[in-house]
Amino acid sequence: MARGWESKSVEDQQQAAQGRQPAKSAVPPPDARAAERATLQLARTRALADLQQACAPAHRAMLEAAIRDLDEKIRAI
Repeated sequence: MARGWESKSVEDQQQAAQGRQPAKSAVPPPDARAAERATLQLARTRALADLQQACAPAHRAMLEAAIRDLDEKIRAI
């Protein structure tokens, strides 16, 4: 089945865009790791502050689980 010129143009544009994308490395650069660690620490601080204000047991349990998860992620960095 023949394709129209519109579909060929779109396909060419998509292939050109894929060729321009730089390859991503598996290990982030050191400054990215530091930024990620700072973000995780800020999220942990916020969750801890929310935990101190939380009254509902389900909310407290959710925040405690989030803090444990953040601690694990921080240790992994």
